[in-house]
Amino acid sequence: MAIYLAKFYKFLGIHFDKPRYNRIDKLPFIPTEGEIDALIAGLGKKSATFLQLIKETGARPGEAWALKWIDIDPQSTTVTITPEKGSRPRKLKMSNQLLAMLNTLPREWTMVFHRPDIDPIDSLEWFRRTFLNQRREIAKKLQNPRMDRISFKTSRHWKATMLYAKTKDILLVMRTLGHKNINNTLVYTHLVDFQNDDYVCKTARTVDKGKRLVEAGFEYVTEIEEVQLFRKRK
Repeated sequence: MAIYLAKFYKFLGIHFDKPRYNRIDKLPFIPTEGEIDALIAGLGKKSATFLQLIKETGARPGEAWALKWIDIDPQSTTVTITPEKGSRPRKLKMSNQLLAMLNTLPREWTMVFHRPDIDPIDSLEWFRRTFLNQRREIAKKLQNPRMDRISFKTSRHWKATMLYAKTKDILLVMRTLGHKNINNTLVYTHLVDFQNDDYVCKTARTVDKGKRLVEAGFEYVTEIEEVQLFRKRK
């Protein structure tokens, strides 16, 4: 816009100083996993699955919206993310919970979340507005205004933050998000202060119970008196 304005002023013979804009960088809002899960539990089937997908994979909303059924491999429980915005393609693991949620959606089209005969940008915007209305009602019902700040992009930020907190592997976070520039990933190294960790603790006596806990995001800690202890941040 400033370029056209400069040409117009030049045409009029008026001196023009291009305005400078200093962007103010702000850290993104990071909800708790409990808040995201509570929101997912209250959403409609499609919105819940969409948000669960972003929570688990860290995909951009546009990447999740472009997902096709052929991108889902139920045998290896993986999903292939087709990149946007110059990102990198990636194949990521998903939980059995997410696979089950995907399997409840109708397979009328090649696309998972939208009809290919409708403009994807317009349909994504309509889908987003529907999500915002549902989110507002859920936040009001649960009396938690923080939940009204959770967005599709917020879930991507949550995934990156928690993945780094768990692994301290910035290159893994970079690959998961599809970033080409590590400077875009480094912001997630200081989003959450985990000095005062609060955990949920679960126990398992069988392999099947331990497997389900791991699939739910719990990490193994130790074994005491033949009981395995798992934990997950609140």
